[in-house]
Amino acid sequence: MFRIAWSTEPQSNLSFPYVTRQSSDQIIRINDMLNRTSLPWINFIIMIACVAIIKLKLYQSSLVRRSETSTSASNPKQAHEAVNEQEISPKDLRVIQSVVLICCIFIVSQLPFLVYSTGRLINPEFDVFKKLQNLFYIFTTISRTFSYLNASVNIFVYYNYNSKYRSIFLSITK
Repeated sequence: MFRIAWSTEPQSNLSFPYVTRQSSDQIIRINDMLNRTSLPWINFIIMIACVAIIKLKLYQSSLVRRSETSTSASNPKQAHEAVNEQEISPKDLRVIQSVVLICCIFIVSQLPFLVYSTGRLINPEFDVFKKLQNLFYIFTTISRTFSYLNASVNIFVYYNYNSKYRSIFLSITK
C-alpha cells in the first residue's frame, strides 16, 4: 500500500525519501468494503439484536420486581393474581419505552448512511465526480441531516421520559 520512494534533484544531485502509495483506487475500494459497508452493517445488526434483548430483559426484570413485591403481600391470593396479570408498573413501562425509543432513533438515523455506502459499493458511478454524483450528494445530505436529528431529538426524548432529567434541565435553563 504505502512505500518509501527516492527522488533525486538533478541540479544539486541530492536524493530525498518520500512516502508514496500504490493503486489508491484499490485501497479506497477495500476501505469502502470494510470500514464503510461491512463493519457498519455488522454493527447495525448487533444494535437491532441488542435493542430486542434489552426490551426483553427490562420487561422480565419488571415482572420479577413485580412478583417480588406481590409475594411479600399479606394475602397469598392477591399475590398470585398480581403475578398472573403480569402487568408492568407505569415507571418500568416508561423506562422500557425510553430505552427502546432512543435505540430506534439511533438505528433509523444510521439507515441513510448504510444505504448510500452500500450503493457506493454496488455501483462505482454512485460517488463524487462520477455519473451519479447528484444522487450521491442527495443521499449524503440526507445522511448528515439524520445524524443531526439524532443528536437533537434525544434531548426531547429524555425530557419527556425522565423526570429527574427534566427537573435538572429546567433548573439549568431558568
